[in-house]
Amino acid sequence: MRILKAGAYHRMPWRNGGGETAQIAISPSDATLNDFDWRVSMAHIDADGPFSVFPKTDRTLTVLRGDGLHLSIAGSAPVELTCDSEPLSFSGDVAAGATLLGGPVTDLNVMTQRGRFEHCMRRLRIAGPVELAVKVQLALLVCAQAAVQVGVNAQTAQLGPLDTLLLEEATSTLQIFSNGPALVYLIEIHALADR
Repeated sequence: MRILKAGAYHRMPWRNGGGETAQIAISPSDATLNDFDWRVSMAHIDADGPFSVFPKTDRTLTVLRGDGLHLSIAGSAPVELTCDSEPLSFSGDVAAGATLLGGPVTDLNVMTQRGRFEHCMRRLRIAGPVELAVKVQLALLVCAQAAVQVGVNAQTAQLGPLDTLLLEEATSTLQIFSNGPALVYLIEIHALADR
């Protein structure tokens, strides 16, 4: 179990100047945007513009802060994503672009290499104690709103806004508690057997 604090994420500006990415975790740890197995990041989007294309990649996107995005994805109907929307999964191979619905937006993005890894992102409202069974090689719990306390195998940790709990070989029961309404995202990643 590792706690990744929001202030320690690796930040990098976009090449087109339209925003900044905060990398939460990547595998392998020394991977680049051209050779990762999986990547979890947050992006601060300041302006309308295209997304980068990631061949042979599956991605899931959700909005954490701001009014939201109008997404245009090649081959699909346009969609609006707000803080109240469920995560949206789409192919990284196709052209996609975003238009801001208001001011700047912060999103949460998961990408995995198709045919080698799969992922799932779940949006969970927390009010009081909640138990979640997790049975994957890797899980990340991102605290989107408020703060939560997490217990795993007799260990406990406090997650503040945008902090992340990373669990490896995660066959565990997560015990999550919040003193008030909170919002978390559970990301589960596993390698495919025929890798």
